[in-house]
Parts: sequence; structure tokens; C-alpha cells
Amino acid sequence: MKIASTLYKDHSFCKNKNEENLKFEEAQLVIGFGSSDLVSQEKSFSAIKNKFPNAEIALCSSAGEIYENDVLDDTISIVALQFQSTSLKTSGINIQDFPSSFEAGKTLVQNLPQENLKLIFVLSDGGKVNGSELVKGMNFSKKEGVLITGGLAGDGSKFEKTFVGLNQTPQTGNIIAIGFYGDKLVVSHGSFGGWESFGLERTVTKAKENILFEIDHKNALDLYKTYLGKYAEELPGSALFFPLSIKSDDNQKPIVRTILSIDNDNNSITFAGDIPEGSKIRFMKANLDRLIEAASDAASSCLKMEKERPKLAILISCVGRKLIMPHRIDEEIEAISEIFGNSTTLSGFYSYGEISPLNSLTNCELQNQTMTITGINEID
Repeated sequence: MKIASTLYKDHSFCKNKNEENLKFEEAQLVIGFGSSDLVSQEKSFSAIKNKFPNAEIALCSSAGEIYENDVLDDTISIVALQFQSTSLKTSGINIQDFPSSFEAGKTLVQNLPQENLKLIFVLSDGGKVNGSELVKGMNFSKKEGVLITGGLAGDGSKFEKTFVGLNQTPQTGNIIAIGFYGDKLVVSHGSFGGWESFGLERTVTKAKENILFEIDHKNALDLYKTYLGKYAEELPGSALFFPLSIKSDDNQKPIVRTILSIDNDNNSITFAGDIPEGSKIRFMKANLDRLIEAASDAASSCLKMEKERPKLAILISCVGRKLIMPHRIDEEIEAISEIFGNSTTLSGFYSYGEISPLNSLTNCELQNQTMTITGINEID
């Protein structure tokens, strides 16, 4: 397995790493994460295609790009791969062609050959797709033992349009999957949030998909404002500091859910993922040191699965983490780099939702406010 990485900025390639190990024209797969304005331009795709003429090219928009140890904006962070024994297959669809995100997820995975499939890496539109339902559909179709990871495309802090593309200029509504096949492929994953729960555990008594109306038969928005205290005046922006912990049963590891918006007229709260009726929730708050420590925990969990450090680590973290610690965001990338060392290439982006299992090699889940890592290696 050979890796090279480069950074595209101001319509030119300004940094290259490891090109001596992998000539760009030899790359089989290119994955790029970039600002919505830059990644959606045909000029950008043409430049990348010209640099990597023989590669499958997967691109998505972001809320911040990860290139090595840096978190950047207004760039495209690109990683190129060549495998010795691992083969690749891809699947691309558009949400407009399906009656639901669940059906889209089912078809996305069914379009991939299943024999010897080991990893599915997914990049999805982050605005038009219901990430929770997409994940349910993918889990429905996948075979046991297949790892699914990935994320929802971002659009900075604008939350307007997101873009994804497979071998074409990225468009809105697209969902793509890259299937990795073969016995020589070694994969690992990790995900940690680092948020602190506070207050009593409560029950969701009225909700529809990702819209929450009542908690313990009380108006959810009023209750949420009570918990926020002085921060309630700063809604919806302050909601990033106070996500919810949610679990459907006592045996489930809690999932963090980000609040996207509030509706004072309907007294409701809209989240980045589904909030099922009957689920148990607790309010959460940020501890910046703990968020950074959680990034280290995510990297360490990869090493617990596979002792050898991955050659590539794809980091997908939440836009909420970036917005609430703008002056310290590089620290969570540096914390991961310290765990993996210089032999691991880091690439990734800040997303509108992270896709990763909660526990080792189980079904994937839509997560929010979480640092997720996909480790990829190939044994000789």
C-alpha cells in the first residue's frame, strides 16, 4: 500500500507529501475533502483529474479540512492510494431518485459486490439526506463483519448546500460508497465524543424523526431553555455547546445528537439525527480539555483493534467541535498524531454527521459532536 497526499488551494497544488513513494499517475483511489465553494467548481475537479488521471476520484464538501496536523479552510485536502492486493468497487446514487434515505442506504450497499467485501467508506450529502435513515438502510443490506464508516458532507458554518461527487464535479444530493476488498486489507476504527452529561435522565415522549416536541410530557424547548439558563438568549448558536446524549435501551452506548435549529412557533427542536420516542436522554456540556482527550481515545481504540499503526487514518469530526473551540481545534488533530506517530498519514474533514460503529466492528451509527477515525493498512 502506497500513499501520497497533496493540498489544493487557490486553484493550484501547493503541498505534496510522499510523491516519491507513489507517483500521482499510479494512484488507484483519490479522496478529497474541501470547502463547498472550491470543491463544487468544475475547474477544481478537472485539475484533480489531470493530476491523478487513472484514479477513482471521490470528493465531498466540508466544514474544515484536515491535512496532516493542520485544520484548514478554503482548501481541498487530498489523499491518493495504491494497493498491492486490495481491490476497489464504487457505488454512487442521488437522494432524489429514492422515496426515502432508508431506501437509498439499502441500494447504495446492494450496488456493491458482497464477496470479500471488508470496508465500505461512505460520503453523503449533508443537507438533503436523513443520516439516521441512511445508516439504517446500509446496515440492513450489509453482510455481518463488514465495516461501514464515513460522514455527511459539510458547508462550513453556513448550512446551505453540501456537495459530493464520484468521478465528476460534486453535486448536491449525491451519496457515494467505496468498497474495499481482500484478505490483505487491515481496517480499524474509533469514535469518542468527550462531552460531559449533567442533570437527570429523561424520556422522549413526543418526537417525529429528528424533531423533538416533548420530554417527560413537558415541552422540550421550554425545558431546554431552562437548562441553558443565560445561554438561552443566544439560541440557536449556543445549542452547539449543549447537545443531547441519547440511548434507546439501557444496554446501548449513548449517542450524541447535535441541535440544528429551534422553532419557537411550534415549540420544537430539530436535531442532526433521529430522536426516537421512548429513548432516554441527558443534557451535555463541553469541556474543551476532555474533547481533545477524546480524540486521543479514538486513536487509541484503533490500536486496540490492530496493534500495528495504520498507514492512513481518515479523521471525520463534527463541525460543532470546530465551532466551539476555534483556537484549539488543531490540538485534537495533534493529539491523534501523537498516538499514531509519523508513519501514519492523516486526512479528513469536519462534517455534519459522522458514520462509525460505537463498538468494535458492530453496525455503524450516525453520530454527532464526535471524532471518528478509520484506519487503513495493507499487509504484505
